[in-house]
Amino acid sequence: MTDSTAHLMNQIGSQLASQLSLISLNGRRRPGGPALVVVAHGSRDPRALRTVRKLLDRVREQRPALQVHLGHIELNAPLLPDTLESLGTQEAILVPLLLSRGYHIKRDIPEMAAESRVHARVAGALGPHPFLVDALESRLIEAGWRTRMDEKTRRGSAVVLAAAGSRDPESKVDTNRTAQLLADRLGVPVVPAYATTAAPTVQDAIDSLKERGFHRVAVASYFTAPGRFATECAEKAPWIASAPLGTHEAMAKLLLHRYDQALAMPLLKDALRGAGNCATGHNAPALAI
Repeated sequence: MTDSTAHLMNQIGSQLASQLSLISLNGRRRPGGPALVVVAHGSRDPRALRTVRKLLDRVREQRPALQVHLGHIELNAPLLPDTLESLGTQEAILVPLLLSRGYHIKRDIPEMAAESRVHARVAGALGPHPFLVDALESRLIEAGWRTRMDEKTRRGSAVVLAAAGSRDPESKVDTNRTAQLLADRLGVPVVPAYATTAAPTVQDAIDSLKERGFHRVAVASYFTAPGRFATECAEKAPWIASAPLGTHEAMAKLLLHRYDQALAMPLLKDALRGAGNCATGHNAPALAI
């Protein structure tokens, strides 16, 4: 299956799941299905919280009947345990505003959900997914990337996909996959690089591309919101640097797509009862595309 076909099938499946989620077992229309809890990391940069709140507004615009809540892993209020406490024993689907698998998705979020009274399901990471490529391409175009290039210009152009970085090897797998999807879309090399923890660094990736003869190297910001890492990576760009993914329409669509996929998952507590630990099954690699 090609990426474009997979993208179309995802959109159709998401729309069908959206409609089915509003129908109860007796055939009556439900008010909006389980609540959506978007789980953001949190940041000391005030722009991050403003951006996430605006993104949630876009989600509400796309699905007005859905209850949409915000919870943070750290640094910002409301913290996820507080958000879950406010929901009592409601049903909710937690969708991490995180781009790849890692400790937060595998441990932190499931454990916080398991300790709450909420009847929770936990979705997987947002990436990789064609919706993210839509947003990345759009942000690059906003920054000055040309979709139409002559062959000489294309041969001299490349992109560094600047991500946060993680010690979890599966995080790198996910970022590499997004880089390949973006390369297929743009028709130029895309090299994943990291602001911290993982290698190569953004500067090393830029230097390597220059040594290989690429004189137009763009930095694509693979961050959900503005912050220190996004700013530092953009400052290293020798040519153009795109803005973080932020409130792009594709991000709102992707949050809802992950929500719809998670409707078919077992409740977290049921899954943990069967598995006997908090780490099994909740990085949800099957939800990647």
